[in-house]
Amino acid sequence: MGLLELSANGNARLIPITIMVDGKFYDASAYKASPVPLALWGQTVYEAEKTGVSQGLFTVGEAMRVGSNNWFGEGKWRPAGSETKPKRLAAKPKNDEDEGPPKLRRPEPDTSAKPTENTSAPPATAPAPQTTAPTPSPDEKKTPSGTSPTPPASAPSTAPSDEKAPEEPVSTSANDEDPNRPVLKRGQPKTEGTIHPGASTGVLRRPTGTAASAETKQSPPQQIPAISDASGPDPRPYKYDLKADEEQKYRKGMLALAADAVRAKIKETKPVLQGGKPETPAAKSTRAAKAVQPSFDDVQFRAFDLWNTNEPVFVLSTTAHMPSSPGSEGSDVSYFVTLVAKKNIYDELRKLYSGVTDARHLDETPRLELIDAVDADGDGRGELLFKRISDVGSTWGVYRAGADQLFPLFEGTPSNQ
Repeated sequence: MGLLELSANGNARLIPITIMVDGKFYDASAYKASPVPLALWGQTVYEAEKTGVSQGLFTVGEAMRVGSNNWFGEGKWRPAGSETKPKRLAAKPKNDEDEGPPKLRRPEPDTSAKPTENTSAPPATAPAPQTTAPTPSPDEKKTPSGTSPTPPASAPSTAPSDEKAPEEPVSTSANDEDPNRPVLKRGQPKTEGTIHPGASTGVLRRPTGTAASAETKQSPPQQIPAISDASGPDPRPYKYDLKADEEQKYRKGMLALAADAVRAKIKETKPVLQGGKPETPAAKSTRAAKAVQPSFDDVQFRAFDLWNTNEPVFVLSTTAHMPSSPGSEGSDVSYFVTLVAKKNIYDELRKLYSGVTDARHLDETPRLELIDAVDADGDGRGELLFKRISDVGSTWGVYRAGADQLFPLFEGTPSNQ
């Protein structure tokens, strides 16, 4: 089993978690890691399952390592339903007169257009014949005696002038008057307006300013459990559907259990002063009546049907804060609370696990972050996958929800990942 991380840009990588051999669980990042772990061998296929529903297939292509023992695999991700469909054959034309796809052709000269000017001029490829003597240059117009020669007689009106003939436009076809005809020019073409870098050329450039900070800040990758088991059971959903009023009812009950767990944790970690007087029963009852209610942030409540018996298992994760008041304990501390409870036949919540910790006690009680429900041992029943965060790093844990408590199936060695 591994954890598939899908980034917003479409990249995917797999983090190995555990591997089961002969009914025993081992750390997948260290099992037969010579030279790479067995779980990251090339062409190994994993099926990503979100709450038991298949999301797609991931094929390992290359194993990578960060640090001493932090392995992950890069490969190809294929979402569910993205299989390529066979191409359809092109339909035959209905009749033989169909011209088919458009083709680029040279335009034909328009014979119906009006006659162009200077139709009597010879083709542009051959120079016009000279009927008169060439015009002398200004220096040659003077005679040796310094007097100007007599100008020659004027040519007939029907003959074109030698000086104006080269300046008159010569048209070979009617396409020269087409304003949309292509023209070959030297240099770079000029465009109207201002072109922003990367706007029309299709070149991606790094943005600057506020836009750069907004685009650089990407959403966290999506984490989905993934299983590689050729003979395992088919995936089935583990989500337990609740009505709106039922969800509010159980959510309120889980928050009440969380408040009791936070107050018990504060009492447990409260230092005992030497020489202090023991608390009387009357003082205890008064303090219980005036119990301070903590506030909760980032409440995440989920319900699962892990054994397909219509008996929901509830998981609540939240951060608790005690109100600031003179003499209150833990008012400046954030408590991380994780609760797992099960509904019994009397519609009551039975607590299976209660974990309350803070930044100062992560060495004693790690912080548990729920990933999802997944069938880790291939028996068709779901287990709970958590990320365990301690003072020395993070690891993964797989737990089975029993009748009275959570049973750990696998708890990895913490590492700085």
